[in-house]
Amino acid sequence: MKYFHISIILQVICIVTGFAPLQEGRTRIGSLRIATTDTPPLAPLTSWGEKYVNIRKIHGEACSKPVPEFAPEISAESLGLSSETEQLEYFKKNAMEIKKRMQSAGAVIFRDFDLMKTQEGFQQFYNAIGMKVCLDPLHSVSARPTVDGSKNSPVYEAVNKESRKNFFIGMHNEFVGTRAPRAAAFVCLKSAEEGGEFIVVDGRKVFRDLSPELVEELYTRGIKYSVMELPFFGWIDNLPEFLQSPLMGAIKGVASAAINAKVDFSVDLRWGEGGYDNIKMLQARAPSQPPILVHPITGDPTWFCNVHSHSSKLRKDRESIYGAERFEDGASQINKSDMYFGDDAVISDAALKEMDEVTLMNMKYVKMTEGDVVLLDNYKCMHGRNVFDGTRKHGVAWFEGWEGEEEIKSYFKSTENSSSEIKEEIPFFAKN
Repeated sequence: MKYFHISIILQVICIVTGFAPLQEGRTRIGSLRIATTDTPPLAPLTSWGEKYVNIRKIHGEACSKPVPEFAPEISAESLGLSSETEQLEYFKKNAMEIKKRMQSAGAVIFRDFDLMKTQEGFQQFYNAIGMKVCLDPLHSVSARPTVDGSKNSPVYEAVNKESRKNFFIGMHNEFVGTRAPRAAAFVCLKSAEEGGEFIVVDGRKVFRDLSPELVEELYTRGIKYSVMELPFFGWIDNLPEFLQSPLMGAIKGVASAAINAKVDFSVDLRWGEGGYDNIKMLQARAPSQPPILVHPITGDPTWFCNVHSHSSKLRKDRESIYGAERFEDGASQINKSDMYFGDDAVISDAALKEMDEVTLMNMKYVKMTEGDVVLLDNYKCMHGRNVFDGTRKHGVAWFEGWEGEEEIKSYFKSTENSSSEIKEEIPFFAKN
């Protein structure tokens, strides 16, 4: 039996040293990476902006303003763009205005464009409007499969696995530790036979709709994510008591050193019970961070908090609707998250309920068909995915920024009512 326990410990060490927590649909890779000239840069560091001194005042000011426009649509059919050549030329000609609209409205939805029905055409689209690709934010800890299977491809799979079809992907901004893409483009290469809608939420609206009391508590105390769990240690309880404490200390030390050497942010390992079958586990928690940031271009206060996807309670509640999560291997079990206050205290069920309800009432379901694209500002727009049946093939490209960024930043600084002025400048945007 003791050799079995030693084997378990060695497996855990191999897991945390070979790769960090995996998202479902990502493949394992070793720590050795071969750099090539074709490899895009890492996702940029998250820009939180200056800390608000009086978050209640900021919240009140945001609530007093008109509701911002969110996720307008552009239709190739409405614009009379029938050929791929015409569509590509349209994107080149209107690149700057499209990026301004993405910034002011949080997201832009493109429909009826034949150009983006293939990966090649999708890449032509985002290159035409001047988007700068970066690596998946999980690059340093795991590898998300690419659409075409090429190692250096900038177009990744967007959680299409059959094993995850009954898993509702909660609303979230894409970020890992200290890194977050500035923008993203999601493309539909094949829609699911049923369900599988892409879902977007305006972070500015979530911020406005939360109660001022909860906003103040969350912002003052901060939030902290549990980014992985190692649920393999129930057997320790069966050991003699005098052995448990030193063994737990040794396991924690080895795992902590391995994980922190792998990622570019500090991870705190804590012993606990719960998770799978309420057994002893090691839980890795990221550093405390604010749930609200200052948008780096427009200056808007925006909700930047993944509670809807990361809270274990909210995920568990959704199981009553969609069925239990399907964990098919050890990596799936490791990839389990949760959220706490920044001081490690548990967030109350009432607070989680309010955040869940506000998120749900702001969700916009986008049923995408082949060639449709959602270009979104990752700081303003959260995204997720509905459950589905059939075969689904969606891809995503992440962006570190875009051409003309400083010009756009200057534009917003000089514009008091940027959304309305941009709307006048761009009459070709179709109404929702």
